Amino acid sequence: MKEYNPRDLADLILKPIITEKATLQMEENKYVFDVLPKATKPEIRAAIESLFDVKVTSVNTLKLPRKKKRVGRYLGYKAQYKRAIVTLQEGDSIALFPEL
Repeated sequence: MKEYNPRDLADLILKPIITEKATLQMEENKYVFDVLPKATKPEIRAAIESLFDVKVTSVNTLKLPRKKKRVGRYLGYKAQYKRAIVTLQEGDSIALFPEL
């Protein structure tokens, strides 16, 4: 397995996604994150394992289509982003909602 710099790995994961669909997937031990578009599956796996100290079984990624953005008569696009659905080993979990 390739060695990655832990400082670079922490920058690949932008934020966790907390939507209704994502919280339903948490029951199946799947977590959804926004990642950099250049991030690869092995890099995402290494980043999640090092940041949260869990064992990742699979990583699925998808690039969502760019959304149009209009300002007056000018048409542009929002920035491209990538999502990763990470499946954890049975018994592992990530505390996205810390106990208050």
